[in-house]
Amino acid sequence: VQLQASGGGSVQPGGSLKLSCAASGISLTNRAVAWFRQAPGSEREAISIISDSDRRTIYADSVKGRFTISRDNAMNTAYLEMNNLKPEDTAVYYCATAVDRDVLYTFYGGSYYWIHEVWYDYWGQGTQVTVSS
Repeated sequence: VQLQASGGGSVQPGGSLKLSCAASGISLTNRAVAWFRQAPGSEREAISIISDSDRRTIYADSVKGRFTISRDNAMNTAYLEMNNLKPEDTAVYYCATAVDRDVLYTFYGGSYYWIHEVWYDYWGQGTQVTVSS
């Protein structure tokens, strides 16, 4: 099983990138796909998730309105389109997949369950995104 994250690079503030997460050895059908990122010296942050059944999406406040998550099950691939990039978006971006279940989208105690890494059984290797002028 492998998740291959790609599409990272260096862009100027205000620029755009589209990340891909291609799965092999596993079908993304009936699985949620999420994107996380980790900046130097920081903990890994959950930024977005997309379900399989109804394609519901959730975004962290830090990326809401700028990032769009999508998926193409026929291609066994998920995407993260990032627009209006800011220097604070600089990080290594990871994709991960979990069995799709309603509890992921439950808001409890101030946060969603999906942000917790314990749910995800497969992770990509990460792709670097650098936003700098």
